[in-house]
Amino acid sequence: MELSEIQNTSAQQIIDGKAFAARLRAQVAARIADLSLTHGLTPGLAVVLVGDNPASQVYVRNKEKMAVEVGMRSFHYPLPAETTREELLAKVRQLNEDPAVHGILVQLPLPRAEDERAVIETIDPRKDVDGFHPINTGRLAIGEDSLVPCTPLGCLMLLKDRLGDLTGKHAVVIGRSNIVGKPMAALLLREHCTVTIVHSKSRYIKEETRRADILIAAVGRPEMVEAGWIKPGATVIDVGINRLTTPDGKARIVGDVNYAEALEVATGVTPVPGGVGPMTIACLLHNTLKAACLQHGVPFHFSLDA
Repeated sequence: MELSEIQNTSAQQIIDGKAFAARLRAQVAARIADLSLTHGLTPGLAVVLVGDNPASQVYVRNKEKMAVEVGMRSFHYPLPAETTREELLAKVRQLNEDPAVHGILVQLPLPRAEDERAVIETIDPRKDVDGFHPINTGRLAIGEDSLVPCTPLGCLMLLKDRLGDLTGKHAVVIGRSNIVGKPMAALLLREHCTVTIVHSKSRYIKEETRRADILIAAVGRPEMVEAGWIKPGATVIDVGINRLTTPDGKARIVGDVNYAEALEVATGVTPVPGGVGPMTIACLLHNTLKAACLQHGVPFHFSLDA
């Protein structure tokens, strides 16, 4: 498919995560305004950034900007790369005890990857807006309400907006990470899908993906999923963000799905960029609002149609 043909593809075929995320942020802002008026409560999000990773710095700035835009209090704690594990855990414990902070996010990756598990387990599960704490992942696994990882939650919102009731649909998740693959599968099971996970050790991956009504790609391999992997009429959610260099030296961002080929087969596809990416920060704001409500005993009922 030529670029001009992609541009002329029916808008109904493209799942616009950017537009949906804007709707979600607007609804979060409306709920925060109501929460402030009726309960005198303003959700607070604390972000801890260790080191000077340029990509992490950009991501954190975007989080802070959007938190303020929806009416939250934003707290930023930059720490030097040489911060020890003990110092970092002390900062997390301090935020656990801060009543103005309802959500804590320690930006990953950390300079020392071996510190990540200790940090995640130290965050108060009630303030774990990334949804990575073992208590939250365990509650998700057994079907109980919890704070859910932002990217899978965003994927699920896009799917339900697109397809409505997901009951009985066959979903295939490519990837088994703790951040996306496993929680995505758990969320789909909670929606009564039939779920298959495939990964680097799976056999006959292509045959499995071709059976999927819903295909989630989250492996970090550029354009791995081609047209022949996709069931005609399927809905495809591309979580991958991969940076490639073109022959003329320019950078190009692509997903795990060959977007042009997917458009020829699927009835719905998320683009990269502009698909799942914008949903991640929007769902972080959603989770912070939810955490604030739960910590103060305020019922949390959320609907984009409210």
